[in-house]
Amino acid sequence: MTAGRCFALTVGVLALFSVGRAFGLLGPPAVAVSLLTAALVLIAWNAGATRADLGLQPADAPAGLRYGAAAFGAVLLVLVVAAAIPATNGFLHDSRAEIGGGRLLYQLGVSIVLLTAIPEEFAFRGVLLGSALRLWGPWRAALITSALFGLWHIAPTLHTMSDNRAVRGAAASTGGQVLLVLGSVAVTFLAGLVFCWLRLRSRSLIAPVMAHAATDGLALAVAWFAVHHASLG
Repeated sequence: MTAGRCFALTVGVLALFSVGRAFGLLGPPAVAVSLLTAALVLIAWNAGATRADLGLQPADAPAGLRYGAAAFGAVLLVLVVAAAIPATNGFLHDSRAEIGGGRLLYQLGVSIVLLTAIPEEFAFRGVLLGSALRLWGPWRAALITSALFGLWHIAPTLHTMSDNRAVRGAAASTGGQVLLVLGSVAVTFLAGLVFCWLRLRSRSLIAPVMAHAATDGLALAVAWFAVHHASLG
C-alpha cells in the first residue's frame, strides 16, 4: 500500500467514525474506540508502516517522556494562571466538572487518557502524520493533519458547547454556534500543530499523548476544583 492510499484510507475511517459517533451508531465509547484503533492498526500494517513512522520506536521513548513532561508542566502553568485571573476564570466553569471525586478519576484515567488522548494521537500523530510525512514533508504534513484534527472536533463542540457557562449564551443562537465551532476548529488546529511539533521533535508518540492528556485532563481537573471551591464558598 502506498503512503497516499494509507493517508486516504485513514481519513476515510476517521470521517466514518466521526459521523457514526455523532449519530450514536457505534455503541459504547470503549467499543467504538477499539474498532477505530483496530482499523487504523490494520491500515498501518498493510501500508508497511514502521514503529518509527508511528512514533513507537522504543529508543525514542526517553525523549518522548522529556518533551511530554515539559508540555504537561506548561499546560498546568497556563491553566493555573487562567484560574487565578477573573477575566478567564469563568471559562473553567464547566457543568461536566460537576461530578464527584471518583467520577473525576474515572474521567481522567479512562475517558481522557485511554479513550481520547491515546487513540486520537495514534490516529493523527501516528498513522496520519506518518503517511503524510512521506507524501509532503514535515511542514505540509503538520499543517494538513492539524487542519483535519480541527475538523475532527466539530461534532464534539456542537455536543458540549452548552456545558460551559461562559459560552452558553452564545450557543443559544445559530450565529453564536457557528462562531464557537470556528473558534474550536482554530484552537484545535493550533493544538494539533503543537502536538505535531512534539511528535517530530521527540520522534515519539509519547510526547503528544502526554500533552493531549494534559490539555484535556488538567482542564477538567482545574474546572473540578473551581466548581467545588465555588460550591464551598
